[in-house]
Amino acid sequence: MTGAGARLVPAARGWWLVTAALLLGALLMSLLPATLADWQPELALVQPWRAISAVWVHWSDRHLFTNLLATVVVGAFGAAARVPPALAWAWLVAWPLTHLGLVLKPDLLHYGGLSGVLHAGVAIVCLHLLVSTQGARRWIGAGVALGLLAKVVSEKPWGDTLQVSADWDIAVAPLAHATGTLAGVLCAGFALLLARVR
Repeated sequence: MTGAGARLVPAARGWWLVTAALLLGALLMSLLPATLADWQPELALVQPWRAISAVWVHWSDRHLFTNLLATVVVGAFGAAARVPPALAWAWLVAWPLTHLGLVLKPDLLHYGGLSGVLHAGVAIVCLHLLVSTQGARRWIGAGVALGLLAKVVSEKPWGDTLQVSADWDIAVAPLAHATGTLAGVLCAGFALLLARVR
């Protein structure tokens, strides 16, 4: 492989590995009872691995299919942005941090889904584009970042723990989108700062 394609694959390999872990885990978890792996705040200390496994739990086929499709889109976004390996590690760290942030709403007794961690992934790619690129790519990062921020704020994560919409067959926990976005920004910021120091 030569040219841009050769540069794209090595740079995005780690990003695609995280994407694959999210996809395959969700598909495998769809065969098992959700209560084995979903986030439950009362189990956070005795079963801390749920901060990782909750991402693979889905409450309906539509929820699963939509999140699988969104995961492919976020994977492609990161690959097209040529995120460095350090940002794939940042996404991995943001993954459990997204769910640990849900302790802010202890009345959220069960949570599962990819969306919070996907918000983290989008935030990471946006920060990369804003800090590490120029020209049109930086403008794309700014535009997507503004859209992400507007979406998270419009969902009012400080409001009701669960939101029911006619568009969904499940209740949505907007706090997960906010904690994912924040975890993504913090982890990516730390990774980019560390890379500059080195």
